[in-house]
Amino acid sequence: MSTHTSSPSANVQRRRAVVASTVGTMIEWYDFFLYGTAAALVFPQIFFPGQDPYAGVIAAFGTQFVGFAARPIGAAIFGHYGDRIGRKATLIITLVLMGVGTALIGVLPGYAAIGVAAPVLLTVLRLVQGIAVGGEWGGSVLMAMEWGPPNRRGFMASWPQLGVPLGLLLSTGMVQLMSATTGPAFLAWGWRVPFLASVVLIGVGLYVRLRVMESPTFAEVKRSQTVLRIPVLEAIRHQWREILTSAFVRMSEQAPFYIFVTFVLTYGTRELGLDRNSLLTDTLIAAAIGLISVPLFGYLSDIIGRRLMYGIGIVCTALYAFPYFGLLNTREAGLVLLAIVLSLLFHDMQYGPQAALIAECFGPNIRYSGAGLGYQLASVIAGGPAPLIAAAILQSTGSSTGISLYIIGCCVVSMIALLLMPRREVGYEPPSVPVTAPPRRAAA
Repeated sequence: MSTHTSSPSANVQRRRAVVASTVGTMIEWYDFFLYGTAAALVFPQIFFPGQDPYAGVIAAFGTQFVGFAARPIGAAIFGHYGDRIGRKATLIITLVLMGVGTALIGVLPGYAAIGVAAPVLLTVLRLVQGIAVGGEWGGSVLMAMEWGPPNRRGFMASWPQLGVPLGLLLSTGMVQLMSATTGPAFLAWGWRVPFLASVVLIGVGLYVRLRVMESPTFAEVKRSQTVLRIPVLEAIRHQWREILTSAFVRMSEQAPFYIFVTFVLTYGTRELGLDRNSLLTDTLIAAAIGLISVPLFGYLSDIIGRRLMYGIGIVCTALYAFPYFGLLNTREAGLVLLAIVLSLLFHDMQYGPQAALIAECFGPNIRYSGAGLGYQLASVIAGGPAPLIAAAILQSTGSSTGISLYIIGCCVVSMIALLLMPRREVGYEPPSVPVTAPPRRAAA
């Protein structure tokens, strides 16, 4: 039964759902990316001093990886509640959790003040961030997608994906602003301000999310009494193949992305001697272009199909692996900017249609759990290890060649996973997983 309606009140809620999902994911990714930027530029000196320069970088990226490893845990926890009590309540909890974790990083003393407790506490707070963002994505995408018409799900689900370029734009901009205004004091205290600013952003996010009604698809799940007792286990039991292919199809998007936006800061400043603020400005420009390209490619996926649009992005990323470093290595400002802009454009070809591609694989009563697990497992196998692997390759070989080969390998894995994913027509609605035990109503 379709839950889509075009009544005036539904149109208002649809707009609210899109705005709330986009603003919420922007704030979550602002917090998450802020850590990655600080891990490249600040944390090695503040929390891991006295080590070999690259050892400090690898240690900082190691704490960053903890956040990625925690994301599937967050997807499982909040996927369970998102499929049982609803998308809206779960999204409010994840937003608050992320804000608290990020703000506490902003007041965390460094190694010089409290010794080894500093990196330990930093790791714990990164764990909190990972759990929060792991539960965020599924709910945001579903809230927007399930309020939209079936034949426009690629476009509707791409709006929460804008949280990535918006969050990257905002976090990079804040770091650049504080770096420029505080100068030498940036390492002393200036880096803390963007983390503390998260408190204000969380207030904005709560305001917009509290005004949105529950997803009509989940309302239908409740009405039909198909809410499952343990949705996560049912998702693994019935759709394990979809979960695994959803994870591996992201290899070509997730791993290169964190090389393009995080590791590039380390590579550019340490290996090429490029100016930190120039690299941050180039990233800002590329992220700003993403505000157009992400929904554009989501829209195109509604026309030409998710798989084709995504496959084009995989091929472009693979072909670009060597030219990317070739452009960076010129040290020419215009070519460095071109390298960064193109890297995120090819990423957006995949990221725009990705939410609908994954979410449409799962039935409505396990969608939060299944899509969230598949999406966030990629953070463990792709996003989290990528800067670590890139730093280790560079340290051992002194060349970017191995990193380019790593990117191509990720693309090969993703193409295989894409071919193995179930074929879905645009707008297809998979059936709910049957309730095998006596139906249980979701909590109010």
